[in-house]
Amino acid sequence: QVQLVESGGGLVQAGASLRLSCAASGHTFNRDSIVAWFRRTPGKEREFVAAAKWSAGGTYYGDSVKGRFTIGRDNGKSTVFLQINSLAPEDTAVYYCAARNFANTWYVNERMYPYWGQGTQVTVSS
Repeated sequence: QVQLVESGGGLVQAGASLRLSCAASGHTFNRDSIVAWFRRTPGKEREFVAAAKWSAGGTYYGDSVKGRFTIGRDNGKSTVFLQINSLAPEDTAVYYCAARNFANTWYVNERMYPYWGQGTQVTVSS
């Protein structure tokens, strides 16, 4: 059973940076697996943020975060990070890590991901 555990959230001021981590265990991902980050604010559906191939190379970003967010896999570790720069109050949300195997495209719909973490809260004050 795949387990995903997010960490790194917190309360920060606008303009700061955060690095979120998603630690994966319980399953061996392969070259067709992808790990994604979503976020959700109260009253809204989860918004796709970014995704990365488990194997080397390949990333994809949502339009609202391009240029400020970077997704990647920590070398030699079963961890995917999300680096967020120039945080703004509108980035306040619960950030979730998700994963799926056998991905032949970039999936932005949350329903396409069977594995989820519990989420980590990011709060940005103005």
